[in-house]
Amino acid sequence: MQKYREIGLKLTPQRLAILEYLDGNTSHPSAEDIYREVKKRFPTMSFATVYNTLEVLRKRGNLLELTIDPERKRYDPNTSPHHHLICLRCKKIVDVHVDYRIDLPQKERESFEVFGNHIEFYGICNNCKQKGGVMNGSV
Repeated sequence: MQKYREIGLKLTPQRLAILEYLDGNTSHPSAEDIYREVKKRFPTMSFATVYNTLEVLRKRGNLLELTIDPERKRYDPNTSPHHHLICLRCKKIVDVHVDYRIDLPQKERESFEVFGNHIEFYGICNNCKQKGGVMNGSV
């Protein structure tokens, strides 16, 4: 928790519960998911507390905001470089920890300083396949 104090985050009991929920969490939860879970311990906590905490963490580089779900933002406490595999049905997101080498042609990158990349893989998870199958590759 010292790293959060160092970035100037006031550690209230509600914020500590949010940080505990995020610590090691690989489910890529939305703000709503986090709120629903933490509210069980703190029934009077507002959604704004969750959202504001996520914003502070994101701005300070301690949390990634994922925009790979068009219905809602998802959050990833793992800020190390990695990619994602996304189920098109249930929206499950899985981390992919493989370094794929991608060489951009000089023409495309000449007006950019490239810092990294993020690859998204899409498919249907085994659980969803067992529930309904895939017909002709459609979702």
